[in-house]
Amino acid sequence: MSETSAAEQTPSTGAEEVRWDLSDLYADLDDPQLDADLDQLISMAEAFGKNFEGTLSTALGDALEAQAAMTCLADKLMVYLFLRRSTDATNPKIQQKLGIVFERWSQAEANHLNFFDHELVAMDETTYKSLVDGDERVGRHAPMLDNVRLNGKYLLEENVERALTLRGPFGPSEWSDYIDEWEAELRFDFGDKSMLLPEILHVISNDPDGDVRDGALAAFSQGLTSQKFDRLMARTLNVVIGAKGVEDAERGYASPMSARNLGNKIDDATVEALHEVVAETGAKHARRYYDLLRKHLKRDTLRWSDRNAKLPFADTRVVPWEECMDTVLSAYGSFSPKLRELVSTMVSSKWVDAPPYEGKTGGAFNYAVCLPGQEARAYNFLNYLGSTRDVMTVAHEAGHGVHGMLAANAQGPLMFRAPMAYAETASIFGEMTTFKYLLDRAESDEQRLVMLMDKCSDHINTVVRQISFSNFERRIHDARKQGKLTVEDYNGHWMDVTKAFYGEPGDLFTYDHTQNLWSYVSHFLRPFYVYAYAFGELFTQSLFAVQERFGDDFEPMYLDLLKAGGSKDAVALMKPFGLDPRERSFWQDGIEGSVAKWLDEAEAISKSMGVE
Repeated sequence: MSETSAAEQTPSTGAEEVRWDLSDLYADLDDPQLDADLDQLISMAEAFGKNFEGTLSTALGDALEAQAAMTCLADKLMVYLFLRRSTDATNPKIQQKLGIVFERWSQAEANHLNFFDHELVAMDETTYKSLVDGDERVGRHAPMLDNVRLNGKYLLEENVERALTLRGPFGPSEWSDYIDEWEAELRFDFGDKSMLLPEILHVISNDPDGDVRDGALAAFSQGLTSQKFDRLMARTLNVVIGAKGVEDAERGYASPMSARNLGNKIDDATVEALHEVVAETGAKHARRYYDLLRKHLKRDTLRWSDRNAKLPFADTRVVPWEECMDTVLSAYGSFSPKLRELVSTMVSSKWVDAPPYEGKTGGAFNYAVCLPGQEARAYNFLNYLGSTRDVMTVAHEAGHGVHGMLAANAQGPLMFRAPMAYAETASIFGEMTTFKYLLDRAESDEQRLVMLMDKCSDHINTVVRQISFSNFERRIHDARKQGKLTVEDYNGHWMDVTKAFYGEPGDLFTYDHTQNLWSYVSHFLRPFYVYAYAFGELFTQSLFAVQERFGDDFEPMYLDLLKAGGSKDAVALMKPFGLDPRERSFWQDGIEGSVAKWLDEAEAISKSMGVE
């Protein structure tokens, strides 16, 4: 296959018209209701400060009700503008409107809400306990309030916190927004076509011709440099990491990861154990997988662009959107009719934006919100091009959606969002449910092998690759203490970590065109976000391993886990299932019970085919 023919392919999936409808939020940017809601939100914040500052010891329940109402209205504004920006990233009017809302809300938070955490932390234990025991509204929010009090030692003085909040719209987040704008404008010349970021990544991962994949990777890496995107990202990371380092030191965090760990309600030792087990056991099985893939591809050494390659006999057809949704709905329904119903609601309510198009950013996400009246919604952002991995992405984001909707209905606006580390549980569970559904229906050993190898690849990308990303972050956050880092510095750290996980050049891979690939990983602008994927994957594999033990009781137990939202930590969520993520064996078992078993079967089938 020539580069031209591959680059000219724009798969038609039937998803081209699957766009979300945001008109029931606001008619457009100039909708008077948007400005009226913003004015109302600011007024609510002013009233909050006036009514509750100095009175939390007697009026905490009323304050929480008012806070919930503000959160719902703020979510309505923010979700609308964020979704509009995601699908029209270069539109300056959207950026301007989002800036106005963000700045006015940050000022209101700083001036009228900043007292809340300080006053709550300063409250004596007797008074606090009497409020928790005597007011149902306070008692229901005790997990959130307890967490604020527990981490009170990291609060800075109230005037300093106010200043930081006021500066929020003008700091690292603004650079992150700028990166999104640039990303949407990037173009990569490949063959006779100028490709968007999602399009060239699709070729790199999915084209059946290895030379085409390699050519696309070369064009991608060169394009990042020729468009100076790697330089922009290096500058942005210097700002983000530098600002974080200063604030972390002032707050007294033990390490650059501590703030994220506290937000995830996980202790540093548990997170360290996750990293160590993945670097040892996970990387071992990753190399085992790539060695088997190398044999099927009949290559002495894999190119980096072969990392996500399909087996030579894999079905590479474009999966139509309708078939994708039938598969995902059937898979979810095979486990839980309630979850199928929620996924169906997202699609029928036009809360899904599926196709890639000009101005749309790359990747995929789900944005769950609790709107005024405490109505739960979940918006799915996709770039669907019809690969089997895209089908799994749909299942993944649907999992986030059902998690958000169940938790919002159960916990309300203040506690429904689970920390990132186990916010991934439902999404990965959705992928696993879809994988199991399809695997059970495989019609031949070849089909089964293709699915097992695809799942191994996805697992390695979710666990091993994300922990390698996290170790890259740990290196650059440490190195940044010595001064600003150049593109070459980032390249060097990137390659050192890559080789630590995947081997020296020539062991399994050549590493041409890979040195600057860190620069398109926008998650690095949210420091230490990435380990949540590995945490969530292995968290979920542990759940899957005990599913049969609980029989028919498992579904309601799992739904209760999702409904808990942010009201429980990882240890409490796992306790009903007899599991403890604080134990190193928890992570070890998660790996051995998933990718290791899949590889055992994949190797056995391969051997029967004469590949060993």
